[in-house]
Amino acid sequence: MESLKLNSHSPEQTQLLGSYLGELAQKADIFLLIGELGTGKTCLVQGIARGLDVKEYAFSPSFVILREYHGRLPLYHIDFYRLDHIKEIADLGLEEYFYGDGICVVEWAEKGLQVVPRDNLLITIHYIPASETGRSICLKPQGERYSELIEQLKKREGIVALNAKC
Repeated sequence: MESLKLNSHSPEQTQLLGSYLGELAQKADIFLLIGELGTGKTCLVQGIARGLDVKEYAFSPSFVILREYHGRLPLYHIDFYRLDHIKEIADLGLEEYFYGDGICVVEWAEKGLQVVPRDNLLITIHYIPASETGRSICLKPQGERYSELIEQLKKREGIVALNAKC
């Protein structure tokens, strides 16, 4: 399955990518976000919320673990930041969200990769060296649904894929 690598040069570009993902999202989609503190994970989620026609402002759920927003589909914004053990994550009972009527976006997903569904879109965000706002974003599809989503995303105006592996 072919990954998609993009560069974002501003929070607005990161949110635009997110809004495209939200527009293309379908029931039971799972987007896993990995990146250092401050790389723009929540910024991307804000764009996804906009693409889902969520009217509320999407905040980081770090202190509450999960925030639910309502738009075209429910958005379940999950954050594993404050969880240190895989058992804590497994005990949350997130299956009803992962297999529910909405989409799940998980920040700090690397902490729970063993317990999230195998089919997902893994999104890794890195700082671009010597840039205050630049980010390198890699979207790795895991499953046929997400390969199709990547192909749809490539057709969107403003998406410029880099000829580089993630």
